Amino acid sequence: MQISAGRYISRTATLVEFEVRKLLHDQTQVWIRVIQPALWLLIFGQAFTRLKAIPTGNYTYLQFMTPGVLAQSVMFVAIFYGITVVWERDLGLLNKLLSTPTPRSAIVMGKAFAAGARGIVQAVAIFILALIIRVDISLNPWHLLLVLIIVVFLGAFFASLSIFIASLVRTRERVMGIGQAITMPLFFASNAIYPTSILPSWLKAIVVVNPLSYAIDAMRSLLVTNDLSKLPLDFLVIMTAAVLMIALASWSFKRILS
Repeated sequence: MQISAGRYISRTATLVEFEVRKLLHDQTQVWIRVIQPALWLLIFGQAFTRLKAIPTGNYTYLQFMTPGVLAQSVMFVAIFYGITVVWERDLGLLNKLLSTPTPRSAIVMGKAFAAGARGIVQAVAIFILALIIRVDISLNPWHLLLVLIIVVFLGAFFASLSIFIASLVRTRERVMGIGQAITMPLFFASNAIYPTSILPSWLKAIVVVNPLSYAIDAMRSLLVTNDLSKLPLDFLVIMTAAVLMIALASWSFKRILS
């Protein structure tokens, strides 16, 4: 069924709003999700700042790793969105949604950008924590706005990846297992907690094809270094990756019901 662009956007926005309302009704998820990045900043970051074991140029290690911890937090929120989709299928909620004139791609996009909206909540919490422990990050309003846009598209990418995985394995346990299996390798095979220059050549090759690296690089340039020379490329890569993954997840979405 063909629907107008306005109705398509409206139905996508309705799904995003519904997911955000669920978060507002259960805010404990926000605080639980903040625990891990808080430990990274308060323990790992503080320790390595004192050790000065990792070369970060003119910036402290806490400054360097804060964008990486922020990206990690968003990834961890979004990568398990496929579990929610499988759970909704098991409860019959997904069939009810599909009985409406809402296209499958609008459902996937709604879920994807809802993950991005949740990522904004995580970002705000990490910003506040970084200020409390006196991490010197930029508070330029335009830079912060661009960081939040990156967070939305990063969340959309990993949520769509999770939905795509769910369409292949179709059980919550398998989605959980695969999600756990890929998050840490993606995190460590990026520029989140160490500069790319100190990595072996084979790992540098992985960093180059890892979308997480581009999101971190963009956020680091906006929050810490103020070197915006690579920002257009970083934005292009993460937005293209999100769009392609949403398209792939939309194409495979019908498999979840089989």
